Amino acid sequence: MPVETEPKSTNRLSTVDRAMQPIEDFANLMAAAAIFLLMLLGCAQIFMRSVLNAPISGYIDMVELSMASMAFLGAAYCQRLGAHIRMEILVGNLKGRWLWSVEAFGTLVAMFIIGVLIWYGWGHFLRSYSLGDTTIDAEFPVWPSKLLVPIAFSLWFIRLSIQLVGSIRLFVDPSREPIGIAKILDVEEVAKDEIKEAFGGITDLNDRGTS
Repeated sequence: MPVETEPKSTNRLSTVDRAMQPIEDFANLMAAAAIFLLMLLGCAQIFMRSVLNAPISGYIDMVELSMASMAFLGAAYCQRLGAHIRMEILVGNLKGRWLWSVEAFGTLVAMFIIGVLIWYGWGHFLRSYSLGDTTIDAEFPVWPSKLLVPIAFSLWFIRLSIQLVGSIRLFVDPSREPIGIAKILDVEEVAKDEIKEAFGGITDLNDRGTS
């Protein structure tokens, strides 16, 4: 019997999905690093102000400029994992083509919104760069922070595009293996995953004492 092979479109989707993952991981790592560095900066600010009476110059400006990296760089990563807040009262009860048609529609709406944000975010960056916009206190340049917004949203838009193609692919044939689609978990499955992560692979708390 001839061996069935995956269509070329499926292989391309899988390739793009795998290629995006390290980029999303790196962007999320940068967001985590920004949060960690801001925490250290906050501790240093408290020490300098309280003990030495010499607060860090431009502290508020640095906090302001770090907001974009912390808020947006991890968005595509969260989209890949399905970690964004979802309203699944209706979607959670759908199966087969109904489920993937709704997922595709929701992804299209998200892509439209993110596309608009990319357009205006890029415009804000260009305006800030051309005007030499700076923060009020320390006069740090603002454009690097504003550039992160369209970059982060572009990664998110690509991830949504992968998810859209994956949803359409499953709408055409729901029996196919999902590619580029975040696994949709119910409450019980989420709880099991959290228990497994917290207790080192143990999903049944009754087995904790015997393992």
